[in-house]
Amino acid sequence: MRVLVKGLAASAGQAQGVARVIATPGDCEKVQPGEILVAVITDPSMIGAIQKAKAIVTDLGGLGSHPAIVARELGIPCVVGTGNATSVLKDGMEVLVDGSKGVVYDAS
Repeated sequence: MRVLVKGLAASAGQAQGVARVIATPGDCEKVQPGEILVAVITDPSMIGAIQKAKAIVTDLGGLGSHPAIVARELGIPCVVGTGNATSVLKDGMEVLVDGSKGVVYDAS
């Protein structure tokens, strides 16, 4: 599989699904159950969307950041600190998130 983005392995596990890029907190309503939430960073106002997501991928953040902590609490894979996920990953792309390696692959 082709690597799309790399970051920090913030919450272990793998999940495959459709990417949903969130540009603003108002976009959270677009996230459907089982999608991969892609954002610059997450915050508590996004918890509804996070709870629907199969995995989280962010441009910013570290191992102690909001998305990393929440993903570990929910037991879903998470890759943070990619620097470019919101520009590389597009809505509707089928991706595989490997939260153990900090890598997002093209799964199409």
